[in-house]
Amino acid sequence: MWQRFFLMVLLCTAGTSWAEVGGDAENGEALFRQCRGCHQIGEGARDRIGPHLNNIFDRPAGVAEDYRYSEGMQRAASGGLIWTYDTLDDFIENPRRLVSKTRMSFRGFDDQKDRDDLLAYLRQFSASPGNIPEAAPTAAAVDHEVAPEVLAIIGDPAYGEYLSGECTSCHQASGATDGIPAITNWPAEDFVVVMHAYKDGVRAHPVMQMMAGRLSNEEIAALAAYFESIE
Repeated sequence: MWQRFFLMVLLCTAGTSWAEVGGDAENGEALFRQCRGCHQIGEGARDRIGPHLNNIFDRPAGVAEDYRYSEGMQRAASGGLIWTYDTLDDFIENPRRLVSKTRMSFRGFDDQKDRDDLLAYLRQFSASPGNIPEAAPTAAAVDHEVAPEVLAIIGDPAYGEYLSGECTSCHQASGATDGIPAITNWPAEDFVVVMHAYKDGVRAHPVMQMMAGRLSNEEIAALAAYFESIE
């Protein structure tokens, strides 16, 4: 049951860059003063009452060496909990809702802006995100409307393969990541929505905006069909 719950958490995580989330890292640093009694972050940080928070984004739960985790956190870790933007946001809002029997006494931040600000501060101490689709460290859902007639375009996978050279110069067709997230086997509709979000400037990544801006609706549909079909 725990494995299924945390798998659902991971599958529901979508991506944007941290700048799009709107967090104010300076205010987040001020908010982090409430956390410093238990957690350290930055150069020389070590485990105290709570584990250090360096590189917390995209880190599996319960992996800090020599730190004794609560029974609840150990159970969450064995269920596959990964600290993505969404799971951290849920935990900071209400720690016991996400991880029952956690020893963390903090009651949580109710205000979404406070959580975004705190996460923007924590984000400075984790690795930089990759390109499309952005890496899990910054995952936060962005809805984007795409016209039904655009979504209805049936892409030609062969044409998509012909066009895919610029994509596969960064994103490996094999599905391997090596620091840049995979786009292989993405559902075609999701791929189309993401690319149009870049094309329309909703997602803020200059390289991806430039690349998507050069593509027609038919070319985006073809690429989506190709990457969905790769075995």
